Amino acid sequence: MRFQRCKLLFGNDFNKIKNAKIILFGVGGVGSFCLDALYRTGVKNITIVDFDKYEITNQNRQIGSEAIGKNKTEVLSTLYPGISYITHKVTKDWIDNFNFNSYNLVIDAIDDIPAKVALALKTYTKLISSCGGAKRIDSTLININDIWKTTNDPFAKKFRYELKKSGFKDNFDVVYSKELPKDIKDLGSFVGVTGTLGLALASLAIKKLTIF
Repeated sequence: MRFQRCKLLFGNDFNKIKNAKIILFGVGGVGSFCLDALYRTGVKNITIVDFDKYEITNQNRQIGSEAIGKNKTEVLSTLYPGISYITHKVTKDWIDNFNFNSYNLVIDAIDDIPAKVALALKTYTKLISSCGGAKRIDSTLININDIWKTTNDPFAKKFRYELKKSGFKDNFDVVYSKELPKDIKDLGSFVGVTGTLGLALASLAIKKLTIF
């Protein structure tokens, strides 16, 4: 039985996982691993949203990235049969006009600050978000906390700044790294960190569906 090990672990709570409806924004180095974990845990109703196509530089960290030049959403929909996908650039206007009411959880694995802020403003009561994963190599320093309580993450700091500017005073959980970014110019990345961020997002999602 495909999900027998999951049923053994979660017991009656497995039905909450199976029947959950989740929308996942961004299926790159973080989001694709989050998708994989949720799918393998039995979440049947997952919608992914992304606009990008795979490039050769994605191959160090993204599931499906052997399909260079193809849309990430379309490729992943073949790798994970049954999921839904939206191939669209995520902007404030798009978020403002999208109906999130039917979703149990909103997962943010994108790196565009204005879009992240717009998602937080509209969906914070069911939002979990990923912060920066670039320039880091130690996956053991990945942590989960309130957005206002992260440390050593310049990306999270910028995210908080823009949230404050927007007048946001509530909170939501984020996955982030306590590791100080390496002092390099470009955004080098390691799948051991970006993938772990995605797995941590999935773990937090499962906890929220079954415990909280």
